[in-house]
Amino acid sequence: MSKPAFEVFYPERNKSCVVFASPHSGRDYPWSLLRTTVLDDHVIRSSEDAYVDLLFDCATQFGATFLKAGAPRAYVDLNRSADELDPALIEGVRRQSHNPRIASGLGVIPRVVANGRAIYRGKLSMIEAQNRLNTCWHPYHKMLQSLLVDAVQQHGQAVLIDCHSMPHEAVQSVVRRGAKRPEVVLGDRFGAAASGEFVDRIEAAFTAAGFVVSRNAPFAGAYVTQAYGRPNRGQHAVQIEIDRALYMDEKTIKPSRHFVDVQRRLRSVIAEIALIGQERMPLAAE
Repeated sequence: MSKPAFEVFYPERNKSCVVFASPHSGRDYPWSLLRTTVLDDHVIRSSEDAYVDLLFDCATQFGATFLKAGAPRAYVDLNRSADELDPALIEGVRRQSHNPRIASGLGVIPRVVANGRAIYRGKLSMIEAQNRLNTCWHPYHKMLQSLLVDAVQQHGQAVLIDCHSMPHEAVQSVVRRGAKRPEVVLGDRFGAAASGEFVDRIEAAFTAAGFVVSRNAPFAGAYVTQAYGRPNRGQHAVQIEIDRALYMDEKTIKPSRHFVDVQRRLRSVIAEIALIGQERMPLAAE
């Protein structure tokens, strides 16, 4: 990577224990990837959470910190464990117990992008895989952990908002007949990653801004929420998935005419979440 693996944006005055993060909106595609992939410059972006960083970057205006990835998801997936290496892609990796993410090609070094389209013709060396982890994955997570530790030290608790987008058709299987289609899915690993009171208030903020919200279906949270959500220690993590069709054209991967309106509505949500982060939430029962 010739460019930084991530960027951190700090508020002028750190008033909130909330850290917003966007691990999948990176779009600094290294030449080493572009020269080896069988995909064109457009298709390789299909699994990217395009423009999510632009939707949430106002967080600093409300006293919260914002961390965004530079490396794209097709290069290294920051929402996977560093040991989720795919034996079908990485030379020398032994097959382990069944992992559905790895089996589908979505390990920490992805084998496919959206709709199962293969990124490469052959395999990658273990040296290449370790290089991506060392230059992107480990620095990002070292910084993320540092930001959360700082929040706990300054505010007595930390709240991580892990920001993502989802394909429009992703929630089709969970929509009940007669029910409204969810536009936002909150994932707290069914209560294991964050205080229920905190998640209630996040949902209320989205609802007040006119979004249809559901929880944990079909996305309950992946590696980041699992690794960093420790509510009994005052460290909470909530994953947010926003329907891409609300603000972009999924085929062209370009902002739609609704982008500015969605950005405006989210601004009020982000302000409310940051405000919640200025209060001390009770620790969960042991």
